[in-house]
Amino acid sequence: MNLFDQIRQGENKTLELKSQLPRHEQIAKTVVAFANTSGGKLIIGVDDDRELMGVDEDALFSLQDQLTSIIFDRCYPAILPEIYTANLNGKLLLVVEVFRGNLLPYYLKAEGKNNGTYLRIGASNRKADFEHILELERQKRNQSYDEELCREQALDLLDLSPLNARFSAKGKPLTEEKLKNLKLIQEEQGTFYPTQGLMILLGRHPHVVTKCARFKGTDMSLFLDRKEYSGELFSQLEQAEAFIKNHINLRGEIKGLQRTDTYEIPEAALREALINAVIHRDYTNQGRDIKVGVYDDIVNIVSPGGFPRTLTAESLTEGRSEIRNRVVARVFKELGFIEQWGSGIQRIKNSCTAHGLIEPQVREQGDFVDVEFYRPVAVDMIDKKPDTVEVVPDNRPIIGRLSDDYRTISREPGRFADDLQGLNSEEIQILNYLLSNGEICRKDVKGLLDSGKSKAHLFLSALMEKGLIERKGQGRGTYYVLLKAKRGGGDA
Repeated sequence: MNLFDQIRQGENKTLELKSQLPRHEQIAKTVVAFANTSGGKLIIGVDDDRELMGVDEDALFSLQDQLTSIIFDRCYPAILPEIYTANLNGKLLLVVEVFRGNLLPYYLKAEGKNNGTYLRIGASNRKADFEHILELERQKRNQSYDEELCREQALDLLDLSPLNARFSAKGKPLTEEKLKNLKLIQEEQGTFYPTQGLMILLGRHPHVVTKCARFKGTDMSLFLDRKEYSGELFSQLEQAEAFIKNHINLRGEIKGLQRTDTYEIPEAALREALINAVIHRDYTNQGRDIKVGVYDDIVNIVSPGGFPRTLTAESLTEGRSEIRNRVVARVFKELGFIEQWGSGIQRIKNSCTAHGLIEPQVREQGDFVDVEFYRPVAVDMIDKKPDTVEVVPDNRPIIGRLSDDYRTISREPGRFADDLQGLNSEEIQILNYLLSNGEICRKDVKGLLDSGKSKAHLFLSALMEKGLIERKGQGRGTYYVLLKAKRGGGDA
């Protein structure tokens, strides 16, 4: 993706935009956060609406010197970014490109490591707590949390029979040597201890649970069924999959003399998403757990922790893989739950599109990963004209029905089911844009509708009042997304 396209997408995990040189402390925090997370670019010369303003060419060398001094004087260990200019549409931009460091954690000298370490979460810089700092130090040692010893637990008091049964079923006896090779146990001063990976796989930590709920409608106001699964990880996985299947529909197809029943969402895609949630979740966060929500229009799987380390949504689609929990992942691979590293996301998407569904969304939302499968939703007929009735295809979700790929309603909105009543043509265009691009800012609305800032603000405010979109960020970094706050988000 070129620099212009990155700017058009707006601020995110790896991009921050400034119209002019910000406060020194703010620069240092951003540089530290990028170095501790996935790297990133600080671009100076772009305003709140992502419009290219440029920097004064006469002040260019002075700005570069200031930036170099600020980063050297305020950040520790030393961070060496690339500082260069880019000419876009005749505007000169100053780019500070920071790469993820290997001397983690990086922090502000004046505040020290415990108070001055920052991480990049979404489009903001967030102060790291003690557990995050420990995780950064583990990453520096190239060690994952689940490889650490759990010295508080005596190995001989653990019931390994659930894990033994899984390996025996695959014809792979779980011997002591196997336990050591998989780093499920480690020896220290003549005594064997379980690793955190073994404790996680056996479900011995209180936060290693999966919570499932079936909600009535498309929000969390009323639930019809709720379950919480604990115990060994593989059982949780199977129970969560069974819960979803129990609350989605089967569809029958006659082939020759036989009837074949298949679930409305492919089983393989659901299973892959659940496996990803279990393997890649952040187990150091003891206040969060995996949540599965089944709604009338989607199936939502939320896993604590953002994408591991340097991964972004773009790199995931390219097949990049990075393992947060090496012991857990190694055991899942050994037992045949993982086919090939880095192929899971694409298999999920391909499976759903081959099934006639809209491609599911896999997003990093702050410090959790959110997967949404769109269910086939039957909707009422709509009136385009008094004498003309069009039936909306029943394999598209409510928001998906706004896509121009399926019908054009820009001149007359018609009547919609549930929360899409009373939309005007401008609001529909905005929702169509969001469906295709994921987010929108006021400048995008101005260009889309050929309107001024005030009208763009009015349309966005109206959609927020109708509960269809929500505002993210603040100030110049403000943008809008389809409203998902009522479900998922790790708090279901």
